[in-house]
Amino acid sequence: MTGQEPFIAAVKPLVDAIGGELLPPDEAGLDDVVLAWEGVDAVAVRLPQLADSLDHILAAMERRKGVPLAELDRKTKQEVVRVLEARGAFAVRHGVETVASALGVSRFTVYNYLNREKEA
Repeated sequence: MTGQEPFIAAVKPLVDAIGGELLPPDEAGLDDVVLAWEGVDAVAVRLPQLADSLDHILAAMERRKGVPLAELDRKTKQEVVRVLEARGAFAVRHGVETVASALGVSRFTVYNYLNREKEA
């Protein structure tokens, strides 16, 4: 494993940001992604399920904003919805409900935010 530790340390923040998990390459499953470094399998990445990714994205947004998303003002909540739409959050089953709950608004309000963007 010599020389692979810096590579693994370099990819860890990205894997953490997407809610993935690092595994030894020999434990990789069919859906895992094995990353090689200098021609040798260095680490496997287990990608999260889409629904888990949405929760992870919402938690990261909350950390960046420094307050619970439900405490944001209306304009900032609309910006959050715009960012989430660009990231495909509403393609996930129950995505609107999950986002509405995190923002402390109704599903109807989230749909209004989405429609407002399309009309603008």
